[in-house]
Amino acid sequence: MQTADSTAALGRQSFWTEGATTWLPPQSSTTAHEIDGLFYFILYSSIVLTILVAAAMVYFVWKYRRKSHADRPVDVHESKWLEMSWITIPTLLVLVVFFWGFRAYVGTAIPPSDAITINVKAQKWAWTFEYQNGIQGFGEIWVPVGTPIRLEMTSQDVLHSFYVPEFRIKHDVIPNRYAYVWFEAPREGTYQVLCTEYCGTAHSNMGAKIHVVDRGTYYAALRGEIGNDEPLPPAELGERLYTQRNCNTCHSVDGSSGVGPTWQNSWGQPRPGSASGVVDDAYVAESILYPQAYIVPGYENANMPSYDGQLNEEQVAGLAAYIRAVSGASLPSDLTLDADADSTQSTGAQPPEGGMGDPGVPVADPVAPGEREAVREDEPLRPGEQR
Repeated sequence: MQTADSTAALGRQSFWTEGATTWLPPQSSTTAHEIDGLFYFILYSSIVLTILVAAAMVYFVWKYRRKSHADRPVDVHESKWLEMSWITIPTLLVLVVFFWGFRAYVGTAIPPSDAITINVKAQKWAWTFEYQNGIQGFGEIWVPVGTPIRLEMTSQDVLHSFYVPEFRIKHDVIPNRYAYVWFEAPREGTYQVLCTEYCGTAHSNMGAKIHVVDRGTYYAALRGEIGNDEPLPPAELGERLYTQRNCNTCHSVDGSSGVGPTWQNSWGQPRPGSASGVVDDAYVAESILYPQAYIVPGYENANMPSYDGQLNEEQVAGLAAYIRAVSGASLPSDLTLDADADSTQSTGAQPPEGGMGDPGVPVADPVAPGEREAVREDEPLRPGEQR
C-alpha cells in the first residue's frame, strides 16, 4: 500500500498556510494555545513598555531642554509613587510570566498516561522514528489524530534539537541521555520537523515529517503497509535510499567534493588498510554499518554515523549496487528485480496484527528474557538510572 505522502520527498513545508499569523504558524496541537498566549502577552507588554519609555524620553528631552545660555539646573525632588510604580509593575509582570510559563511548561512536559510512545533517534543528519513493535520510519512517521503521542528521544552523535513549529514543541536531544516531549494533534495533516541546534554542515537539511492520520491509516503504518517502497531493482533501491537516508548530504555522485568521498567511479578503488582492501560489497557494508573501522585518508573529520540496525542486508546491497551504477560497473542483477523479491523490501520484521495503540492486542517482546540484560549493556542510561 502506497500513498502520495509516503513517496513524497522529505522537503520542507511552507509555514505560510491557512491559520498562520504574522508571527506564528497555525496552532496544530492541544497545547499550542498556551504557548501562543504567553508569547503574545510578552510581545504586547514589551511593545507597550517600549512606547512608554520612548515617549517619556522624548517628553523629558523637551521639558528639560536648555532654553537659553542663562539657564541653570534646578534640583528635582523624587516622587515616591513614581519610584514604587516602576518597581511594582515590572515585578508583577515578571511574576505573571513566570507562573504562566511554568503552567505551560508542565502542560507540555508531562504527557497523559494513555499516550502512545514512539522512540526518536537523531543523528547527522536525519531523524529515525521507531514504534514500540519495532517498525521504523526514516524521516517520517504516522500517528493517529486526537491521540496523545509521547516522543522518547536520544542522539547517536552530537547535540540536536527537535522542533515542530505547528505543535509548539522544542527540546534538545543529547547523546547518551533521554529527552521527552508529547503532543496531541486534533486535526489530520502533515507537519514539519526541524533541527534547531547547529549540528554540522548539513544541519539545515535535517528535516522529517509527522503525518497525523485516522486510526485505520495508523494501523496500516504499524503493519508496514505505508511508507515502504515497492520492490525495486537493487540499483534503483540504492538510488532511492541515497536520498531518503540523506547519503547525498555527504557523498556526491558527480565527482564533486563533499564531507565524505564521492561515490562516482569509486567502485574497485584501493582502500589499503581496510578489511577488503578495495571498494567492494564487503567494504560498502563495513562502511555503512561500522564506519569507524576504516576511514578514507583526508576524511578523518567526517565522523559518519553508523546505520547498524537501521538498514537491512537488502538495503545495504542496494546501496552497493547504486555505487556500482554511478561507477559504470553495474552487474546485470543490479538492474533487474528478483521474481521472488519480498514485497516488504525496505522494512524489517512485520508487527503483529493491530499493532501499538490497538486495545487488547499485546505486542511481543522482540528480546528473549534471558538476553535483556545483555542488550541493556549497549544502551545509554536514562536520567537517574544505574546498572
